[in-house]
Amino acid sequence: MTAPIIELVDIAKSFGGIRALKGVSLSIFPGEVMALVGHNGAGKSVLVQIISGVFSADKGTMLVAGQPVQFRNPADARDAAIETIYQTLALADNLDATANFFLGRELRKAFGFLDTRRMKDVAARALQALNPEFIDIERPVRQMSGGQRQAIAIARAVHFNARCLIMDEPTAALGPRETAEVGELILRLRQKGLGILLVSHDVRDVIRLANRIAVMKSGQLVGVVDAEGANEDSIVNMIIRGSAKGTRH
Repeated sequence: MTAPIIELVDIAKSFGGIRALKGVSLSIFPGEVMALVGHNGAGKSVLVQIISGVFSADKGTMLVAGQPVQFRNPADARDAAIETIYQTLALADNLDATANFFLGRELRKAFGFLDTRRMKDVAARALQALNPEFIDIERPVRQMSGGQRQAIAIARAVHFNARCLIMDEPTAALGPRETAEVGELILRLRQKGLGILLVSHDVRDVIRLANRIAVMKSGQLVGVVDAEGANEDSIVNMIIRGSAKGTRH
């Protein structure tokens, strides 16, 4: 079996007297969409922030490509080829797709001048590889659809060699068409061999997109189930009851 990109072993985290995570163990494999679901306060966000380097775990081990790691900040996570796309996307609305694609990583010619032509060519190829219909990249991002904005953030992460992509509520506030566009992007990334941690409240969506679904409640991992054969009722019951039978990690 292929080794996991990320393996979490008995991860625990407390904030004062609040135990946000209570010994969570989880693995994400190449070419897999692992969905993470649960009510607000279940511990999903804290787990994501530990993987992405925002917080350090109080206890437990995180391995990347089989090697133990301790991230001090998000830059350490990015250096380990883990990229996180938050719901806000961190895009500059007044800039176009190319400028956002290379934001903070601009290509330059001799004497420090921006190589705008090469950046535009690279960005266009990367975006169209994900979404062949994404042609007009010169409009300000504020004029683009939610699906196109997601494509910019995703293509940027993939271009800069992400091996694991964390997507936090990528379809929140999107309409049905844009949600479908983002779903297609996720499936293309899976085919490219990336590992994806998909955080979502939309149970129907994660059943359609994920290989496995991890359910959390009150800082604990309730269980991990195969998306194939799962249904909304069974997942919702796990979320509400905080227990599952016959699940496997």
